[in-house]
Amino acid sequence: MENFTPVPAFAGGLLIGLSAVIMLLFNGRITGISGIMDGIVINSKHGDRVWRICFLLGLVLGGFLFKLIMPDSFIPRDGFSLVLLITGGFIVGIGTRMGSGCTSGHGICGIARFSRRSILATVTFMLTGAITVYLIRHMAF
Repeated sequence: MENFTPVPAFAGGLLIGLSAVIMLLFNGRITGISGIMDGIVINSKHGDRVWRICFLLGLVLGGFLFKLIMPDSFIPRDGFSLVLLITGGFIVGIGTRMGSGCTSGHGICGIARFSRRSILATVTFMLTGAITVYLIRHMAF
C-alpha cells in the first residue's frame, strides 16, 4: 500500500465522530449531509434553514482552510470530464433519496445507533463501491 496513513486517518475519524456527537448533543440532529441539504432545498422549514446553511458552509470553509494550511496534502484528480462529475453527483443524489440517507448519515450516525437499516445500507454502499472499483480498474470499461 502506497498511501497507508494510519495516524491522520485515525485523527480524521475521531474528528468526524466528535462532530456527529456534538451535533446530536447540542442540536438533537443526525449529521447526515443529504438530510441537511434536503432541509435546505426540498423540505425547507423557516426556522430550520439557518443552522443547515451554516453547517454546509462550515464543510466548504473547512476544506478551504485545510488546503490553505496544508497545500501539499490536497492533490486534485485529473482526467475526469465535468459532464462525468456532474452526472456522478446527480446519481449520488438519487441514491441518497432512494436509500433514505447518505454514507455519513447511515455509516457514521446510523451504525453508532445500531440501526439495522443503516448497517444494511452501509454494507450495500461498501460492496457497490468495491465492485465498481474492481470493474473500472480490472475490466477496462
